Amino acid sequence: MSLTYEICIDSVAGAVAAERAGAHRVELCAALFDGGLTPSLGTVRAALDAVSSIRVHVIIRPRGGDFIFDEHEVAAMEHDVALVREAGAHGVVIGALTAAGEVDRPVTERLIAAADGLPVTFHRAFDMTADPFAALETLVELGVDRVLTSGQDVSVLEGAPLIAELVRRAGDRIVVMPGGGVTARNIARVVAETGAREIHFAALSEAPSPAVHRNPYPFMGGELRRPEYQRLVTTEAGIAAVMHGR
Repeated sequence: MSLTYEICIDSVAGAVAAERAGAHRVELCAALFDGGLTPSLGTVRAALDAVSSIRVHVIIRPRGGDFIFDEHEVAAMEHDVALVREAGAHGVVIGALTAAGEVDRPVTERLIAAADGLPVTFHRAFDMTADPFAALETLVELGVDRVLTSGQDVSVLEGAPLIAELVRRAGDRIVVMPGGGVTARNIARVVAETGAREIHFAALSEAPSPAVHRNPYPFMGGELRRPEYQRLVTTEAGIAAVMHGR
């Protein structure tokens, strides 16, 4: 059975690497450290210009933290969905919940309407729902195309039993796509244990900054911070390792 591979990226270079590695789709984000936020419109346009044979889906998430959004955040997401659709994105990735841990149906309906026919993925907000089976049925009713999940656990391996049951219940009505902790070492096991036909992963490697002049004193973030002169980049080799075991 052939798999569809989706790569989680945070740069135009990541889209190019995914295309070269033979992946089928990317989820374009900003701020992967926060779980993925809406990328700039410039980044979306540049990514679409840089690739030709790979689909670019764009996450629409205005901030980190929970998935309970106020009216201003919902309005911003509606605008962002429309903007990336007009820019030529091939799909959008959304997610919104109620305080009780249910899919926020009105907000999801508004974002689907803004997508105006683009494929819609419901992201790992799904993993924070109180009843994953009820949430799955809600997403089916709303016409969502796929749901990304780690099986409501720390990684897809621990969540594999729930993912397998979700795949079974979903049938051909919606795609259940495992994501979260997929590696070259475990992808075969994840697929075997879940029966999934699509798989989502990142292939990030540390890369030093090209900066020659470095000031070690200031830093550009909060007290809990990453090294200023270190990058995480999506690599073609890392993607190929997961897809092809090399």
